[in-house]
Amino acid sequence: MFYTFPPRRGAIRVRRRTRPSAGFRAADVEMPGWRRRHGDSCCLLVAETQSVTPAVIAAAALDDLIAVLHARGFRVLGPTIRDGAIVYDDLDAASRLPIGWTDEQDGGSYRLRRRADEARFGYAVGPHSWKQYLFRPELRLWRATRAPDGDIAVEEEPAEAEPMAFVGVRSCELHAIEIQDRVFMGGRHVDRDYAARREGAFLVAVNCICAGGTCFCVSMDTGPKARGGYDLVLTELLQPEHRFLVEAGTERGASVLSALPRRPATAADRSGADAAIDATRGQMGRSMDTHDIRELLADNLEHPRWDEVADRCLSCGNCTQVCPTCFCSTAEDTTDLTGETAERTRVWDSCFSIDYSYIHGGSIRRSTRARYRQWMTHKLGTWIDQFGTSGCVGCGRCITWCPVGIDLTEEAAAIRGTEDTGGAGH
Repeated sequence: MFYTFPPRRGAIRVRRRTRPSAGFRAADVEMPGWRRRHGDSCCLLVAETQSVTPAVIAAAALDDLIAVLHARGFRVLGPTIRDGAIVYDDLDAASRLPIGWTDEQDGGSYRLRRRADEARFGYAVGPHSWKQYLFRPELRLWRATRAPDGDIAVEEEPAEAEPMAFVGVRSCELHAIEIQDRVFMGGRHVDRDYAARREGAFLVAVNCICAGGTCFCVSMDTGPKARGGYDLVLTELLQPEHRFLVEAGTERGASVLSALPRRPATAADRSGADAAIDATRGQMGRSMDTHDIRELLADNLEHPRWDEVADRCLSCGNCTQVCPTCFCSTAEDTTDLTGETAERTRVWDSCFSIDYSYIHGGSIRRSTRARYRQWMTHKLGTWIDQFGTSGCVGCGRCITWCPVGIDLTEEAAAIRGTEDTGGAGH
């Protein structure tokens, strides 16, 4: 698509390459096995539940799963070990999974240690979230070039077309993806780059068989069992033999399952899976009382706890970078030294940056106290006003990866335990 200006020296031509049209909406794209859930100016992708009999596959059949996904054109991504942490990266074989490893997590602390078994998914979550593949940390939006005659052509960056398959998506992460669907595909203005990646993504969920020291998904009603939003869901069973209970959530999930070596699930398989998930539910390392939490925070904007946490907070933004739902970004413009080319790039930003709230005249939130309060009250409170749900899924990443171990659940409990009666403030 071209925008044409009167021909003259220095005229500007804007060209759009192989991207959805300006009127693109998530509702315009059809996805087999998914349905649209419409709300107030909002359209979300919700996996259609399929009545497919659960099956059991051997641990070795994970290689078959990865191979089938590759054969169907997906870029397969999943957990692996790198730099002393379990991260998400390309998977070409099941041998790259963190076999026999688990993680020990606490406030400001993360360590890997060996398990006594060969579990493939025997850990909680690491520093990565699937956000990095759907909402890219850095994305070039357009590039402008100046021709020898002085004309300027602006070329919009094409959307990535390669469909992705995520293997090992936890229930809290499924909820996080749904939350970001609301942010980027809800309402009238759809983020075309996010939608292009999200529409074709194949999600292989994993029910948790162990909880981390900073997990509190039970408090947020986001886990440990995946209740929807997936194409396939696996539950790892270690006894009496190593195997996976597999359930399909969509038609295409059922199609992939039918291509794997499998047997029908027995009552013992189902009860074993239920027992493992129930045990995980009782292993949460943290908890949070979410009753009326929006009102609690709104009524305590001048609580002395904000000063106490500000004395510890480094304003580093680690919590927002590892959070699977945070979506702050900024745009950066760059040019070359000759003035022949220029680019605009969208990059992740953080509300903990003093420049993030900068407008003409200065930053609105100049103190660490103001920035931490904004983050926490938005995450747990005003996010509900915007998107109809909390912005927290209880994954615990913000606690684990905070350098000074600030604990979101502890801060909420401290405010609840000593509510300020002085009223709301600024």
